[in-house]
Amino acid sequence: MAAVGDLAPGFRERAPGLEEAAALPVDNLRELHATGLDTAFLPVGLGGEGASMGTFGRVVGAIAAACPSTACIWLMHIGAAVGLAQMAPPPAGERFAAALRDGKRFANALSEPTSGNLFLTPLQTATPTDGGWSLEGAKRFVSGSEIADHLLVNALVDGVPTFFGIDPDDTVTSVDIWDTMGLRATRSQLLTFSGTLLPADRRCRPPEGADANPIAVGLPWLSIGLAEAALADLRAHAGGRVLPTTGEPLSHMQWVQFATADAWIALRGARLLAELACWYADHDPARFLPAAFEAKLAANEAARQVADVAMRAGGASGYLRSSPIERHFRNAQAGGLMAYSVEVCRDVIGKAVLGVDG
Repeated sequence: MAAVGDLAPGFRERAPGLEEAAALPVDNLRELHATGLDTAFLPVGLGGEGASMGTFGRVVGAIAAACPSTACIWLMHIGAAVGLAQMAPPPAGERFAAALRDGKRFANALSEPTSGNLFLTPLQTATPTDGGWSLEGAKRFVSGSEIADHLLVNALVDGVPTFFGIDPDDTVTSVDIWDTMGLRATRSQLLTFSGTLLPADRRCRPPEGADANPIAVGLPWLSIGLAEAALADLRAHAGGRVLPTTGEPLSHMQWVQFATADAWIALRGARLLAELACWYADHDPARFLPAAFEAKLAANEAARQVADVAMRAGGASGYLRSSPIERHFRNAQAGGLMAYSVEVCRDVIGKAVLGVDG
């Protein structure tokens, strides 16, 4: 955490320019690797430090508070790398772990244009070929894909969702259509696969109950960090803007106090749920997934709520592109759209609470 604290001021300073230009935060990612954080969360048996998922979540949150696009790319990078290192057969798994230690980049290429939130249940079928299987299709929202040395990809093999680790080659093409409202610096492009080889010796085992992948752990913290940044700028604006009608700061208005209180409680609750999910990931993985759904839903909604209060308190000045509040408001929408979206989370949680099969 101390290393992230040292890097955060620079990340925060560069964030507006990176978002405006939709430019990958390459320097930020290199600085993170130089601290040793990339390999800290690898299992000890794979040359890492075996750091806890609780620590991982808080690191993602701290990065997100400074530059959420950097946090998003790093989260997907670590999730893909750790997943491949753990699930790929030997010696491929060891090679992926070594690549992470050496500073190679990983990206998560699972979501399909027609599969919606079902990123773990692909619709595209891989066909047998020499050395493995061949993939024709596309994957979307691949954060940091343009600098990735390795991709985590899935496809149907004999009707079963199957994961592979591949190295992008000339059969993998980036479609430059990234022009989003928020998290622009992730450059989460659409990739097309034209007869791409999915090697048999890099076919991963299925995920197991004990696999608490860092992506599921970190997604709530991405929204929590963003919400905490928005809250900090809300405090600064409300405390610094003096109303000409009363001569008092905006923070003295009751509606601002009430709205801030509601947003604060939502954020506190989301952080507690995210901490609980991390505890399960570290100590009781069988109970992790339900908690991860709850934490993501709470965090996504808290980020939107805090950013909305900041925007309303900021008024016309908060609506200007020069204001950090405007950027927080746009970025806060992204978490709820990421799989599993808030609608899917509500569906899963509601069914569980009501005892509905599904």
